[in-house]
Order: sequence, then C-alpha cells, then structure tokens
Amino acid sequence: MSDIRDVIMIGAGPSALTAAIYTTREDIDTVLYEKATIGGLAAITDVVDNYPGFPDGIEGMKLAAQLEKQAERFGAHIEFGEASRIRREDGVIVSTIDGVDVKSKALLIATGSDYKKTGVPGEAEYYGRGVHYCATCDGAYYRDKKLVVIGGGNSAIQETLFLTRYASHIDVLIRSEVKASDVLVNELQKYIDNGQVTLHLNTTTEEILATDGRVSAVRIREAGAENTIETDGVFVFIGLKPNTGFLEGSDVELDAQGLIKTDEHYTTSVPGIFASGDVRSGATMQIASAVGEGAAAALALREYLDDLNRQ
Repeated sequence: MSDIRDVIMIGAGPSALTAAIYTTREDIDTVLYEKATIGGLAAITDVVDNYPGFPDGIEGMKLAAQLEKQAERFGAHIEFGEASRIRREDGVIVSTIDGVDVKSKALLIATGSDYKKTGVPGEAEYYGRGVHYCATCDGAYYRDKKLVVIGGGNSAIQETLFLTRYASHIDVLIRSEVKASDVLVNELQKYIDNGQVTLHLNTTTEEILATDGRVSAVRIREAGAENTIETDGVFVFIGLKPNTGFLEGSDVELDAQGLIKTDEHYTTSVPGIFASGDVRSGATMQIASAVGEGAAAALALREYLDDLNRQ
C-alpha cells in the first residue's frame, strides 16, 4: 500500500460517511479518522424525525450505524484518532493524527460541531458528576429525579421533551425567550400544564453547586433576583461550536464563527483540502443537508484526483 493515501477524511459523521460511500464505490482509497463517536452528534440524538426515507423517524444511533456499515461495505477504512495539525507540503496534504503524520493526495474535513459550554463556575468541575450535554446518553440515570435544563432553542426543548420520560420535574433556564419551533413549544406545553416542566424566562445561570462532589443545586438570577434551584443534574443545550481548533495556524480560512470557508465546490482556501457538513460556513446544521454536502464534496474530490492523475 502506498504511503500516500488517495483521500483522508477527518471526522466520521453523516457527511464524511456519505462522502466515503461515494469515493470508495469508485475505488478511491479512503481512510476516515474519528476522535469520538462514529456518526457524530447524529449518533447521540434520540430520534431523527426529519431525515428522508423514514416516515416514523429513526434512532440516531441506528442511522449512524447504517451509514457506517454502508461505507465499510464499499471499502472505507474507519479508524479512531484525533487531528492536531493540517498542512500542505510539496503538493501533498499532511495530517497529524495522534502525533503521527499521514499523507494523502486530498483531504475532506467533516469534523462537525460540538456542544457549547456556559463557562459558569461548577460546569467543568462537575462534568459527568451531574453536568451533562447529551440527554440520550445520560437521561436514564435520572429516573424520578429533579433536573435543570439550560437553553431555550430547538435542541434544548427537544432534549427537555426526551428527559420528561425520566425526570420527576424539569426546570428550564432560558436567558431571554423561548426560541424553539412552534411544534416543539406546543408539545412541551402539556408538560408545563401538568407541572412536570417549569420555564424560567429572562434567567441566567450563575453557578452550579455540589454537595459531596455531585451536583445538588443551581444558583440563578431570575428577573433581577437571585435564587437557588435544587436539582440532581444539569443538562446544557445552548448551541454548537465548530470543531476547527486543530486548524489554528493552518492556511485553511475560517469565518468569524470559526467555520471553514469554501467555494461552491466545497474547496477550501488550500488546494486539495475540502470541507462539508456542519463545520462548513453556510451549512444549515441538518443531517439531510450534511449528507448532501458529503456526496457533492466526494464528486469534487474525484474531479480533483482525476486532474492530478492527468498531470
């Protein structure tokens, strides 16, 4: 096997897995490196209701597993490893994965996004000991317990709805107003009406408190007044940030939010490096569009490799 692969993909979420299906079907040597969970955030989503072809919805983990299986069927190699540096040297893309340089003719960055943190005291200290970012992963630990959810967008309300399966009561802390879709708000209303969910508008989280090393309360400021809410756990859903930290110091151009700039062919500012999915500037942050971008990026990769071979 050559020391220079045809294509390396950083990330193994829906966008990269789809791109890998396209490249490997055309016998393009493809390796994907994933630092965390194959399937990305899709894999830890309870139910995906708006992905075409599944009229009853599909579990996020199941969808991710099917994408992985399909990519591997055509010959994609998926390995665990974290990228720390990307650069172009002598016409070859060099990616540093877990401290080891790997070379490829082309590179697709599809690292997606990660959960934003509040930054309040206690959040980092008690992560995994009462502070969580994935209701699907950790909600079942809180059966008949009190919970706090921080956030008021679609993800926060959707995850709150999921947590009602377990929690006896949920306090939702929202900095301003609810910004979720009407469909989600209407579904949440029945839990508000029966007293299982309480919304706290115009409320900021000041500190996450603990007793004996585990979360026990949250100190808040609501309508200008300080208060403390007792809770067994805190789930934070305040948005996403792009996984582009490893591009610091590279020639890959980012926008003001840290997302990767591309042209209409998903090409970045560095020849041979492409980007698709939620990490790309202008992405819609939807699984269906991430999959479409992966397919389009794969076609652009193929064209780029064909041009190289003709030189």
